[in-house]
This record gives sequence, C-alpha cells and structure tokens, in this order.
Amino acid sequence: MTDQSELEAIARAIIDSNLYMTLGTADEAGRPWVSPVYYAPAGYTEFFWVSSPEARHSRNLAARPEVSIVIFDSRQPIGTGQGVYVSAFAVELKGEDLDRGIVIFSRRSTEHGAREWTREQVTPPSRHRLYRAVASEHSVLGPQDRRIPVTVV
Repeated sequence: MTDQSELEAIARAIIDSNLYMTLGTADEAGRPWVSPVYYAPAGYTEFFWVSSPEARHSRNLAARPEVSIVIFDSRQPIGTGQGVYVSAFAVELKGEDLDRGIVIFSRRSTEHGAREWTREQVTPPSRHRLYRAVASEHSVLGPQDRRIPVTVV
C-alpha cells in the first residue's frame, strides 16, 4: 500500500510535469462539458489558464463556478497511469488578481517555449481572458483504482 506522503509526492509530480489539464464544467442546467486547457499552477492549489470568454467552458463557469480538474499523462502504459483529481472553484480574473495571475501564467508559458502574455492580451477588447481555479480538495488514483484524498500544498 502506498502511504500518504508518497501519494502527495505523486500528486505534486503530476501537477509539476504536465502541460494540460482536463477542465470539467457544467452549464446552468447541469449539462457537463470537459475541455483540455494548458495551465500554469501556483503551488498546488491554484491553476491558471487563458481562454476565450465565448468558449463553452468559460460560459459554463460564469454560470457555475464549481469545476473539476483531472491532470494525467495519457502516454503511460495501460494499468500504470496516475492522475490527480481536483475539485475547485473558478473565476475570470480581474484587478490585482489578474496582475498576479498573468505573471504566473506568462512565466510558465515562456518556460515551455511559448509566448509571453500581458494584461492587455487578456482584457477587453482582446479575445482572451485569464481564469483561475482554486482547489478545495485533491485526490490521486491509488491501488485497486480507488481515489484517495490527499493534502497537496
């Protein structure tokens, strides 16, 4: 059996090493929608991404801020993969939160060879906005395909 500290280390490694997360949202009627988005984590409880406010997942979180996130490496051999499951609340960022968030997102973007992002690129009339999900709980896939709650900070 994997102990709690090993599971927490697995969760941190997965968050640190992946580029995309699967973002699960629901519209006001509860219809689910999932989207892969490039993300920048701040520690292990905040996840930032850039999207169009017209994207279905962006419209959904405007109506329902509760989201779910899964981060995993889909290239792992069958039966060996690990994943981090996150319950969170998400919002479009504005004001000081936007200033802090765009620095975090831009830094990771440039580390991966992509462009630098500025505040002007994620505020009207630009076609993108910056979003943040703040985790309320994490779990990892443990033995016998069970999700095991972990504290990841």
